[in-house]
Amino acid sequence: MSSTTTQTATSTTLNGAASNDASYIPRGPVNAVLNFFKDPEDGSKPHNYVEPPTDGRPQRNFGSEDVEVRVEDIRDRENQFHLEKDAFQAIKGIPSDEKDFTDDEHIKKVYYPEVEKLLLEQVPGAHRVTLFDHTVRRSNPDAPRAPVTRVHVDQTARSTEWRIKLHNPEDAEELLKGRYRIINVWRPLNGPVQASPLGFASADTTKDEDLVPVEHRYPHRTGETAAVRHNKGQQFYYWSGMQNDERLFLKCFDSKDGVGQRVPHTAFVDPRTPEGARGRESIEVRALVYG
Repeated sequence: MSSTTTQTATSTTLNGAASNDASYIPRGPVNAVLNFFKDPEDGSKPHNYVEPPTDGRPQRNFGSEDVEVRVEDIRDRENQFHLEKDAFQAIKGIPSDEKDFTDDEHIKKVYYPEVEKLLLEQVPGAHRVTLFDHTVRRSNPDAPRAPVTRVHVDQTARSTEWRIKLHNPEDAEELLKGRYRIINVWRPLNGPVQASPLGFASADTTKDEDLVPVEHRYPHRTGETAAVRHNKGQQFYYWSGMQNDERLFLKCFDSKDGVGQRVPHTAFVDPRTPEGARGRESIEVRALVYG
């Protein structure tokens, strides 16, 4: 259904969704509830066990709070936002030879080269890309990974250095002398997106003190991500009805000063989502980008 038809639907809910039309695609600004970080009550360093402890310890030592925020739509004004200022960027019309996204090795063989090429073409100054992992998320009870409804940033300055030493060990020290970034490339697999859209806050409106390093404790190593405290100055966006040929760059870290450093992001529940809407499926590929 086109956006014009959607807007003129005769049967709507109070939120503007077409209650009798499961193909309705929510568009435009929306007030939505997002989940933010709440500091540990005992003042300790926040941590999270990736695998739940079997000895009775809680999986995490910090809390969360739900806050209703205004989420603006970037549809039809995509060119107003870019990596250097906002730490996100929207790109249209990108074809792919990968269709199923069910086999990890096939994804690496077919889709990874497409992502690497896109980054080298679209990220100013980039001359080398190392793709180090990907996550497929599906909104069904049997899926191993579902959309994450918690505002976060995937990497910190420390974890980015760890990633470089882990994935490019042969010349890591030299690479650390230049500019390096971690950029996630996100896209839907069953667009247009109706449910669980991805929200993201412009780096230009996010303060350093809004971000809290959180240890992610694996059985054999420790990583680090950034949780996000709510701040009224943060401006959140989403890209309504994202299609399969659209790509969203999400910068998680940038070693260069004076530019957008990182973009907090989260899936969120859009209150206008119609009954019977298909669950969102997506893939994000994570990349070290040098130069």
